[in-house]
Amino acid sequence: MKGTEKIIAHIRADAKAQVDAILAQAEQQCAGIRGDYDKKAAALYAERLRAGVKETQDQVDGVERIARMEGRKAMLAEKQSLVADSFRRALEKIVNLPEDKYLLFLAKLAAQASVSGDEEIILNPRDRQRLGEKLVKAVNALVPQGKLTLSPETRDIAGGLFLRRGSIEANCSAELLVELSQSELSAKVAETLFQ
Repeated sequence: MKGTEKIIAHIRADAKAQVDAILAQAEQQCAGIRGDYDKKAAALYAERLRAGVKETQDQVDGVERIARMEGRKAMLAEKQSLVADSFRRALEKIVNLPEDKYLLFLAKLAAQASVSGDEEIILNPRDRQRLGEKLVKAVNALVPQGKLTLSPETRDIAGGLFLRRGSIEANCSAELLVELSQSELSAKVAETLFQ
């Protein structure tokens, strides 16, 4: 039996050697596959990391652009508000001139707007009451053969006047004068305010 045991021991040793060789080969193949997948995983990770960083930077850049644009819009709106406020103040200054200066302003305005010299002067209620007759005298003194009269009618205007002859009216209200000046002077006012 000793011979059989030797054969069996030899077969077992050969089998173990083959199993060990197969296991070593399998382990080597597994290590190679694992290494390939580790490389692929590292490359994929780096690619996704770069894509994520780029996407984040694009979002940050977009937010910055929007913030700059919104800032410029807000600044422009504020500048426009300040320019409009300047013209509102100009209107207030005109209608709140001292009485003698305001009367002269209205008289010159009416004299320049008069075409026939016999128009009706229409004022707001406040100006009609305090300046009406004085204004008629002042305008008629400035207009050659002036026969302008004071209308019993009033208008809801801050200041200035309307001249009417029949169905034709000339709007010389302070609001219109300031509005007409605004388109011409806005750039100059903005330049002065924001130098």
